[in-house]
This record gives sequence, C-alpha cells and structure tokens, in this order.
Amino acid sequence: MRRIKKFNSELNLYQQIATYLQLQYPDVIYRFDLAADLKLTPGQAIRHKKLHPKRGYPDLFIAQSKEICWMEVGDKLIPTRWIYGLYIELKKDGTRLKKKDGSWASEHIAEQAEALEKLRQVGYKAEFAVGFEQAKQIIDEYLKGVNNGLSKNR
Repeated sequence: MRRIKKFNSELNLYQQIATYLQLQYPDVIYRFDLAADLKLTPGQAIRHKKLHPKRGYPDLFIAQSKEICWMEVGDKLIPTRWIYGLYIELKKDGTRLKKKDGSWASEHIAEQAEALEKLRQVGYKAEFAVGFEQAKQIIDEYLKGVNNGLSKNR
C-alpha cells in the first residue's frame, strides 16, 4: 500500500482511509460527508442548513449491509437481523472524546455521539474512530468476510 504523508488533519485522515478502501475493498461503496469542512457563501450555508438542519452527521458511510444473526429453518439458514451499513465519525489522532469525568469533551462531540446512537437504534453500525489505525480496525472488523461470503454464526 502506498503510504501517505502524515499531516494530522481530518482531511488527511479522509485521504488515508479513501486510499485504504480503494486498495483493500475496491468493490465497496463508500461516501465521505465533506460539508462540515467546506467554506460556503452565506446563501449556500442557508440552503445547506435548510436541507440538513441537524448537526452531528458522521463523516464516513460504507454501504455494505451485513447479516448478523441467523436462524435455522429446515436445512437453510436465514438472516434474522441485519446491520444496514457502517457509519464512522472520524477524529484526527490525539483527539479526546471524553473528559476525565466521563462526559463528552465538547458539545459538538456530544451531538455526534447522539447521532451515532440514533443510527444504531435503526440498524446501522455507528462508531467513533480516532486516527487511521482505529478507523482501519473498525472497517476491517465490519467488512471481514464480506468479499469471501459472510460467516453464518449460529
């Protein structure tokens, strides 16, 4: 894998992850939400806010559903529960998510945590990842077995 220079920014993290996904999982569909990093004109900002009124939408979505529970019906296994895709809220290396008292480090991170929880409640895997290595681990664990057929845990 081609190494990307390490500059500690979320944009560089996005680039590292995009390169990793393209090399390791070329058939997986993914999308980054870049809106938070864009500099919009006042008119564009108003339109964007009307379309996206809630804050905290995760940075990365991987559109790969996954069966996670199976039930034996006769001689067949059928999925009984699905995860519909993977959302990751990406943070650059060194970002602290929580304070020493266990509360979220900022109001914005709390909003993001709430968005991730709402996504979990409707059937998505949704996680924070701090840095490339943690993001890679979450992606690999989620996509493990997708290319070679999913393992059917009973």
